[in-house]
Amino acid sequence: MITGDLKSKIDRVWDSFWSGGISNPLEVIEQVTSLLFIRRLDDLQILAEKKARITGKVEDPIFLPGQEDLRWSRFKNADAEVMFKIVGEQVFPFLRGLGGDGSTYSEHMKDARFTIPTPALLSKVVDMLDDIPMVERDTNGDLYEYLLSKIASAGVNGQFRTPRHIINLMVAMTAPTPTDEICDPACGTAGFLVAASEYVRETHPSALTDATQRNHFHRSMFHGYDFDNVMLRIGSMNMLLHGIEAPDIRYRDSLSEGASEDVEKYTLILANPPFAGSLDYEATSKDLQRVVKTKKTELLFLALFLKLLKPGGRAAVVVPDGILFGSSKAHKELRRILVEEQKLDAVVKLPSGVFRPYAGVSTAILFFTKTNSGGTDHVWFYDVQSDGFSLDDKRNPVEANDLPDALARWKERNTSELERARTERSFCVSKADIVAQGHDLSLNRYKEVVQNDIEHRPPLDIISDIELLEKEIANALAELKTMLS
Repeated sequence: MITGDLKSKIDRVWDSFWSGGISNPLEVIEQVTSLLFIRRLDDLQILAEKKARITGKVEDPIFLPGQEDLRWSRFKNADAEVMFKIVGEQVFPFLRGLGGDGSTYSEHMKDARFTIPTPALLSKVVDMLDDIPMVERDTNGDLYEYLLSKIASAGVNGQFRTPRHIINLMVAMTAPTPTDEICDPACGTAGFLVAASEYVRETHPSALTDATQRNHFHRSMFHGYDFDNVMLRIGSMNMLLHGIEAPDIRYRDSLSEGASEDVEKYTLILANPPFAGSLDYEATSKDLQRVVKTKKTELLFLALFLKLLKPGGRAAVVVPDGILFGSSKAHKELRRILVEEQKLDAVVKLPSGVFRPYAGVSTAILFFTKTNSGGTDHVWFYDVQSDGFSLDDKRNPVEANDLPDALARWKERNTSELERARTERSFCVSKADIVAQGHDLSLNRYKEVVQNDIEHRPPLDIISDIELLEKEIANALAELKTMLS
């Protein structure tokens, strides 16, 4: 965790960006990302030069003769005015033309722009970053996570941020292993991939001592797609600073025609795909349209996940509530596929304030396994009523937190949880019951309440009509709020 003097220094630099005229937090992080990358390149060359003292030759030098002034270790000591000129006129053009080290980072730097407005601000940022010991993975990761948290606190571009504690719950429930190939087809800042890498490090320490597994961990385990070049740069750097040497973070419009080359490639998908989008049929992959005929992005992404997973692969995906009860033909067909043709494992209902202040839309997490041969015998439901934070726009920490209980009970879903009454926070529903309700996956469709010590379930058709109306109103209001902001 970033604390004390370092935290204060980052806050001061952040404030300097804002007072200097850069008010978009993504732009701030983009500038910091580019400077971190140029520092990394210099560190790599320094290591190569140390080896050259033994071998007598620097292999594959990044900086050629005549480019010494572009190195971090050189320009960081220059006067502010000189540094500003070197970085703006030479370093950033050098980054844009690099692409030679074979990493995704250099590929994504080809569009990097230098927008720091003054020499004084650049000098502050360089001094701050120079204080960070880049060899410390935890420190690097904490620094970048703290910077990324500024996106949320600034109230801008919140769609790129899934709350860290929700990510950690999804990762812990899917329990990644060293042999997994993990993908987030809407990766943003790569929060899911980072959390999965940290989980593997902590629970499988031997994964980094075996040469084969270590190579897989650094080069072929983590995959992320996005169609925003800024996000690709930020996500790639996030992975790098968390100790992943060469993740597969690449440009791709996941839902477009021709984007399905990774069919049945991955064993685990972790994602919070875009909600409430609508695409033209012509721009959408025909493969996905064959699974479910729709323009809605949340349905298309679920169809994509089923295509990308290997048989036996599993997924944890945040979805809007409409997925659970929507009455369109596409909604019903997708739920039927999950229940009848694949193995739907769980529905974890989240409180509607989880994504505030950006959206008040109600959401849930779907957990499923691709089998292509069915396998759903029962579905485990959990009603999260508190996630450890207030459910208003302030999202202050509170004592109530159902997430540890959800994780503990998930592990018992095939044993003691089968005996839980439907009046409890968690319970199981048989496949037969779900089929009888038209594959409706709304938790309130099956949950029972106790009134005056008598179990009572209101008529199902009344529940359905009221739920549908309430949720459609809530979703419409949330979308209106997003457009107005």
